[in-house]
Amino acid sequence: MKSKLMMAAVAAIALSAGASAQAAPAPYVVAAVADKSRPEADTKRDADRKPAEMLQFAGVKPGQTVVDFLPGGGYFTRIFAKAVGPKGVVYAVYPPPRAPADPSKPTPTPGAVTIAADPAYANVKAVQATPASFAVPQKADLVWTSQNYHDLHNSKGLDLAAFNKAVYDALKPGGVYVVLDHAAAPGADVTSTLHRIDPAVVRREVEAAGFKFDGEDKTLANATDDHSKAVFDPALRGHTDQFVYKFRKPK
Repeated sequence: MKSKLMMAAVAAIALSAGASAQAAPAPYVVAAVADKSRPEADTKRDADRKPAEMLQFAGVKPGQTVVDFLPGGGYFTRIFAKAVGPKGVVYAVYPPPRAPADPSKPTPTPGAVTIAADPAYANVKAVQATPASFAVPQKADLVWTSQNYHDLHNSKGLDLAAFNKAVYDALKPGGVYVVLDHAAAPGADVTSTLHRIDPAVVRREVEAAGFKFDGEDKTLANATDDHSKAVFDPALRGHTDQFVYKFRKPK
C-alpha cells in the first residue's frame, strides 16, 4: 500500500512539473506527501494544494526546525513532520481555541494538539500563542504560514510590524519565512470581505522587518481568477489565484 501511495505521489508531481520552474521535489519530500499516516481528507486536497512543490520551494530538509503558524487542521504540519524526520522538529503554533456558541458543547480540540498527541507525529510540538505573542522555544529554519496573512490585517489592535519582527527574531540567520495567500487586485483592501490580500502589501510589510525577498513560486497561480470573488465562493473555492513568497533573514 505504501509503495502504491509513493508511486501515485510521484506521478502527480511529474504531471505538474511543467508548471513550475523549480527542480523536482526531493525523495524525502515525495515520501512525506505519500505518508500513509495522512488523513484521506488531506490527501484528497493534494492536487489543488501542491504540497511537494511547496516544500521544495520552501527548502525544507531533514533535521530542520519548522514553524507552521496558524496550521488549522494541520494539512502542512503532518507533511513537514515527515519531511524533517525524527531529527527535526515542527512547532505548530495555534491560537487559543474559541468557545462554541452553544455552551453545552465542549470546546473543540485544536488540530495542532491532536497531531502532537499522535505517535505517528512525535516530532510535532503544539504551541499556543496569539499573533501578538508569537514565539517558539528555539530558533527555526523556516516559518511558514498558509492562507493566514490576510487575516492578520483583520486582527484588531495587532501590530503587524511587531509580528513580522517576531518572526524575524524566531529564525536562524539565513532562515526562511514563506507566506502563501489568496491574491487580491493591486491596491484592493479586501482582507475582511473577500479574504484576499495584495501581494505587494505583504512584500512591503515583511521586508520592512529586515527580510530580503528571495523569490516567488507560481505553482498556485490561476490566471482565470479575476480577484473579484470571495475565496469561499463555491465557483472558486480551492482554485483561487494564490501567491507564494519566500523571504530570507540575512546571515
